[in-house]
Amino acid sequence: MPSSTSSSSLRPAAIIALVVTVIMMSSWEAYWRSDGSVPGYRNTDGLWVVERRRINNGEGDKTVIIGSSRIFYDTQLDIWERESGARPIQLAQIGTSPLGAMESLADDPDFTGSLLVGVSPELMFTGFEFYSGAVPRYQQESPTQWLGQRISMLVEPYLAFYQQDYSLMTVIRRQPWPAREGVFAEEDFRRLAIYDRDRNARLYTKVLTDAAYLETMHRFWMQYHRPIEDLSEEEINGGLENRENQIARAVAAVEKLNARGIDVTFIRNPSEGHYDMAEPMYFPRAEAWDVLIARTGSIGIHWKDHEELQGFPLAEWSHMEVSVAERYTAALYHVLQRERALHSQSTEE
Repeated sequence: MPSSTSSSSLRPAAIIALVVTVIMMSSWEAYWRSDGSVPGYRNTDGLWVVERRRINNGEGDKTVIIGSSRIFYDTQLDIWERESGARPIQLAQIGTSPLGAMESLADDPDFTGSLLVGVSPELMFTGFEFYSGAVPRYQQESPTQWLGQRISMLVEPYLAFYQQDYSLMTVIRRQPWPAREGVFAEEDFRRLAIYDRDRNARLYTKVLTDAAYLETMHRFWMQYHRPIEDLSEEEINGGLENRENQIARAVAAVEKLNARGIDVTFIRNPSEGHYDMAEPMYFPRAEAWDVLIARTGSIGIHWKDHEELQGFPLAEWSHMEVSVAERYTAALYHVLQRERALHSQSTEE
């Protein structure tokens, strides 16, 4: 009897708690939808691993895309599939050097397809990884992580608020708190894309329609930039040594991939604005891109070398909105086919 009475007394409280939770979640969802958010899959290490494992589950002969956000957002998988007849596997990651993924693929005998490597100079030639956990998770994913990812994917397509940008702690942190003397007010990275189940990505429309949001992204891109003349000799030499180390990593990975008959193509997508000034300053083409292509012996497609890849407007100096990206993807595919044919002829001669 006591346990029955206790259970009965708890039931109203549980119902009230459930109702309050539903109301709060519905209100939070309604608020973010009114702000322009739409549901989409979360760009997590877990989702990256889901796509990475396709290579080990019978799809190792596909075209695989690695790199950072430019090749991620500017390559539309639907268009590539329309042009080529096959849908690639998207393994690019925002703000992250492709070298970790390239090395993983180079060591994986299940991968037998072709590899497209997006090159953003400030990432490729520094080894910087904003998302550094994807490859380690692929190598060591626990059953709990595997299950958690599958459960999360069941609700992600239906909830607009279920993004890191809209968590309560993130929202609180981003309020205009009074500045403290001597403390650098770091600009947070904001939601920049909407992702499909297979990581096809489309630029978030708020970047196009909200001037304040766009300016926030500009501040984020610029906040860590230092003119090269402000660097010490030690910093400059350290950067040059690191660049050489990253190129050496690429050369070693390409050698392994080529030994298995895998074609590797490096792609330099368009950039403008701040990047037009910063990237040539720190990574002159003759000392970075040209060296990478020469030492790997790979095909290199630089947007400035191909008229078909020029004239595509960028939303915020670095990425294309979806309709532009669709046209760019088609153009890139055909440039790639032409360059592969020319490369094949030159190697035969």
